[in-house]
Amino acid sequence: MVEVKKKDKETVQSLLYRFTRSVQKSGILTRAKKSRFKERPKSRTMQKKAALRREEKREQYKTLKKMGKIKSRPRR
Repeated sequence: MVEVKKKDKETVQSLLYRFTRSVQKSGILTRAKKSRFKERPKSRTMQKKAALRREEKREQYKTLKKMGKIKSRPRR
């Protein structure tokens, strides 16, 4: 838990700024956002179907590239 105490003659805005920075540095918000939605793990059949679909798309892309219908992107 993040705790920030007010210093002498410190404005509320600067206190709030210090608090938000300390929360960001601690990583509390990123962990909370990650755990907000839980995804169910895919079944093995769904994983296999997705892998086959990816492989099929890759093959289609290769054949279209060989035929000249898709231009290859220049490498950076």
